[in-house]
Amino acid sequence: MYISFNVDVDFEINSLSDLPKFKQIMEHMKMKINKSKLAKELRVDRRTVDKYLNGFVPKRTRKKSSKIDEYYEVIAALLSEDSKQVFYYRRILWQYLKDNHGLECGASTFRAYIARIPEFNAYFREDKRIASPNGTVRYETPLGKQAQLDWKENIRYETKDGKQIEINVAALILSTSRLRVFYMSISKSQSTLFSFLTEVFETLGGVPAELLTDNMKTVMDEARTEHSSGKVNAKFEQFAKDFGFKVKACIAGRPRTKGKIETTMKLLDEIHAYQGQFTLEELQQFILDLANRVNRQIHQGTGKIPIIEFKKERNHLLQLPTEKVRDSYRIKHTQVKVNASNMISYKSNQYSVPPEYQGKNVGLQVYDNYLWIYYNMKLIAQHPISKAKLNYQEAHYKASLAVSAPYYNYPEIDDLAKKNLATIGEVYK
Repeated sequence: MYISFNVDVDFEINSLSDLPKFKQIMEHMKMKINKSKLAKELRVDRRTVDKYLNGFVPKRTRKKSSKIDEYYEVIAALLSEDSKQVFYYRRILWQYLKDNHGLECGASTFRAYIARIPEFNAYFREDKRIASPNGTVRYETPLGKQAQLDWKENIRYETKDGKQIEINVAALILSTSRLRVFYMSISKSQSTLFSFLTEVFETLGGVPAELLTDNMKTVMDEARTEHSSGKVNAKFEQFAKDFGFKVKACIAGRPRTKGKIETTMKLLDEIHAYQGQFTLEELQQFILDLANRVNRQIHQGTGKIPIIEFKKERNHLLQLPTEKVRDSYRIKHTQVKVNASNMISYKSNQYSVPPEYQGKNVGLQVYDNYLWIYYNMKLIAQHPISKAKLNYQEAHYKASLAVSAPYYNYPEIDDLAKKNLATIGEVYK
C-alpha cells in the first residue's frame, strides 16, 4: 500500500512491520491515523494494526543449529577437489564419519542435513535413471534355492604409499537371507573364481541349488540373450556339476534380473572413501570388515538381519562335495617360514613381510604372477613375482628398521629406509 501526503513526505506500507515507522511520521506531522483503513488495506484485524503501531515485534523463529554443523569443515574437506577420497552416496559419507570422526546421528538425519547445504547437495546430485519399460517385479526365492554372483571390476585405488593399483572384488549374496561374502583379488581369472567359490561354500557349510550370474567370460562362452540360452563354459559347467548347483545366467542387458547383487555392488563404493589410506593388505581387511558389518545390520529390503536369517537358510543348502573335489579347485597354499630378516623365500628369491611375523610359519599362494602371503587366513603381504634376489615393500623395511634401530626418529628412519632400499636395488638387480 502506498501512502501519499500533501506535504513532501511519501511513505510506502508493504507489511505490518512498516507500521511503527509510519506512526512516527504521522505523529511528527500531527496527523491522525485511520486504523480501519489500514486494517482493510492490509487485510488484518484492526486490533492487529493497533498492536503493531504500538511497537509490537513478533518473535523470530530461532534457527536451530544441527549437531552435524560441527562436522562442516570435515565434510567440506572430504568433498573438496583436493581430496583423493570419493563418496558416491550420502550413506557412505555418513558411515565414514561415524567410523572415523565420531559422528552420532541417524542416516536419515544426515541425508536431510546434506540436502540443506547447497554445496554438499550438489556433490551428490544423481543422474536421472531410465525406468524399466514394464517395471520390475519383486520376487523371493525359497531358503537355500539361490545365490547371486558378480564382480566389482577394475576399481582404481591409491594405496597409502602412493601406488596406483587396480583391484576387483567378487561378491556373492544368498538370495533369501541376504548374507553377503566379499573377496578382493588383483585377478578375475577362472582359477581365482573357482577358489573363491570353493572357500565361500566351505564357509557357508553348503551349496545353494542355483547360482545366478551375468554373462562373465569365466562362466559363459556365449551370452544368454532373449533369443538364445547361451553356452556355459565347459570348465565352469564341470565345477557346477562337482558342487551340485545349476548355473543360471541373466539375459544380457538386463542387470535388474539379479537386483540383489546389483544393490550389493553399491556397498563396495565405500572403498573410494578410503583412497590413499590403506595398504593393499589393509584394504582387503577393510573389505572383509565391510561384509561383516552389513551382515549384522537390518537389511533395508527385508527388515531382517542377514546373519540371523542365515542360521535358518544354512540347513537348506546342498551338501558339500568331498574334500578331494574341493581341493582340486583350491589355489595351492604352502607353508613357508619367515627368516630373521623378515623375508620368505620363493624360487631362490626373497620377499618381505611385516617384522611381527619373524620366525613364524605363514601361508603362501602363487597365482596370476603374484605371491599372496597369509597368516591365519589374514593377508599380510602381496608381491609381484620378481627376478630380483631381494624384494622389499618400503613399509615393511621401515617397520623392520624401527625395531632394529629404535634410537632413530621417524624422519631419520624414513630417509635411511629410502637410501638403503635404493642401494639394495642397485646391488641385487
